[in-house]
Amino acid sequence: MSLIELTGIRKSFRMGDGELEVLHGIDMRVESGEFIAMMGPSGSGKSTTMNILGCLDTPTSGRYILDGQDVGDLDGDELAMIRNKMIGFVFQGFNLLQRTSALANVEMPMLYSGTRAKERRARAKEVLERMGLGDRMSHDPSQLSGGQQQRVAIARGIVNRAPILMADEPTGNLDSKTSDEIMKLFQELNEKEGITIALVTHEPDVASYSGRIMHFKDGLITSDEPNGRKGAQQRDLIL
Repeated sequence: MSLIELTGIRKSFRMGDGELEVLHGIDMRVESGEFIAMMGPSGSGKSTTMNILGCLDTPTSGRYILDGQDVGDLDGDELAMIRNKMIGFVFQGFNLLQRTSALANVEMPMLYSGTRAKERRARAKEVLERMGLGDRMSHDPSQLSGGQQQRVAIARGIVNRAPILMADEPTGNLDSKTSDEIMKLFQELNEKEGITIALVTHEPDVASYSGRIMHFKDGLITSDEPNGRKGAQQRDLIL
């Protein structure tokens, strides 16, 4: 059984007196340990699909099986629990708490999972050190560069040891050099730690780090092909 299975997923939003359907029947399977990139123009349905994958939204119809669990059978509390246990998130805007240290930001997901304070602090320090931020733990977001803020966000996304990391345009606010550094970090998490990564991007350079690229258009997946990481390998040679 696949880690992620979407079958016939449709999603509609109410618009005035009518409804606008933005997903028209999405079928997708993702195996444990894959690194997928979802590409497409604005309005293509990729971010709506990501929200459904992340249990942040529910489909109008269709079936979503996550690690053998039918997500459609879960209530709000159970959805929150599965998000906390199974999925880490990284967003374009970082979504860090301001006036709060990098360490406290990373500890946040563990508050909801009931992790004891001592373990929370130890694990948060460990992942921040892995992100190269051992000397920035006490800094709040305003004292960090964009790349450092995104590293804090990634640390927060993996600190609960969730098997899936979902990233929505994670390099959208970063320059090219910093984007490359962040994408190499995602690649390392995937290859060395086996974290399954689902990434939304409109940039081919970013998608080139993935192992599989899905193209979205008009609420449908129009292509789904292995990538082979040729682009990433070529970039490594250049850098």
